Amino acid sequence: MGQQPIELILSRQFADSMNMAVFLVDPAGNLLFYNIAAESILGLRFSETGSMAVSEWATVFKPTDINGAPLSPEGLPLVQTLTNQKPAHGSFYIDNKAGEKLFITVTAFPIVGKPDRYLGAMALFWKAKSE
Repeated sequence: MGQQPIELILSRQFADSMNMAVFLVDPAGNLLFYNIAAESILGLRFSETGSMAVSEWATVFKPTDINGAPLSPEGLPLVQTLTNQKPAHGSFYIDNKAGEKLFITVTAFPIVGKPDRYLGAMALFWKAKSE
């Protein structure tokens, strides 16, 4: 990761200290970081993946809706936030890299620096009870 704005550096530090799973991306959707709590849900350590483009992370965990239909990247809350720079929320299934099918809930929100610089987005997510 090259030199990042201080707001993204602090966002990563904040994410690293949380017990809730956190995913951090830049304005282009490139994965910058996910924390230990996210590693346990995703079944993959950040040190094994490093940075990933949105086209990769949005499909690598095979997100599906409640009926098992694949979700396009545009159907994911974090991609929606990247697209319109507004908070988004949703629930869906993923196939994690440990071979588990998990139902997760995601809340994504934009990161905006001063003065009005769009810097990327953060998603908080957790295992949920399926419907």
